[in-house]
Amino acid sequence: MIREFGVDEAFYLLLAARWTIGLALAATLAGAILGLFVAILRTVPLRPLNWIAGLYIGVIQGTPLIGQLFVAFFGLSALGLEVNPWIAAVVALSVYASAFFGEIWRGSLQSVPREQWEASAGVGMTYLQRLRHVIVPQAVRISIPPTVGFLVQLVKNTSLASVIGFVELTRAGQIMSNATFEPLLTYLVVAAIYFVICFSLSIASRRLERSMHVTR
Repeated sequence: MIREFGVDEAFYLLLAARWTIGLALAATLAGAILGLFVAILRTVPLRPLNWIAGLYIGVIQGTPLIGQLFVAFFGLSALGLEVNPWIAAVVALSVYASAFFGEIWRGSLQSVPREQWEASAGVGMTYLQRLRHVIVPQAVRISIPPTVGFLVQLVKNTSLASVIGFVELTRAGQIMSNATFEPLLTYLVVAAIYFVICFSLSIASRRLERSMHVTR
């Protein structure tokens, strides 16, 4: 029986959006922790660590996210590990996010004037102390716009998790489109929900920039 698209169907899509938001949040948190580690490896004065981090970023950024999702889901299963679509999606998106966060934050760290590094070293600070007390506070202000820009991209990229069976907003839209035979209306609602999520991120970013007096 063909259903008509109505309030219940729109509510179903709204409920599915919580999985999109949850997946984006989980990938952001895990990716940020790993990405910070990658950024530090890219900036420490040890070339082997720079090369390792650079290779990691190159591999992740140079391969499609959909392939990374397949590797996380089917690859781990081939090793005998039981992996559900949620875990596989979080792992793949976290690794994907870490490479981009690492490169964004590496650029932000290195954009701090060299004199700041030299001055903090001149007063006897260790490398980690320089990062913590002098460099990172300045780099954070610089990194806000590109970081939020990537977060918007990450939210939209959660739609690819549908290829491994994870039911988020886009997959829910596919299900509802098949049930109602109203793809235009269904995907207009899906697009509107994505817009609200991403536009909210942009507004929060602008407010954060103003509060931290980020130079444009």
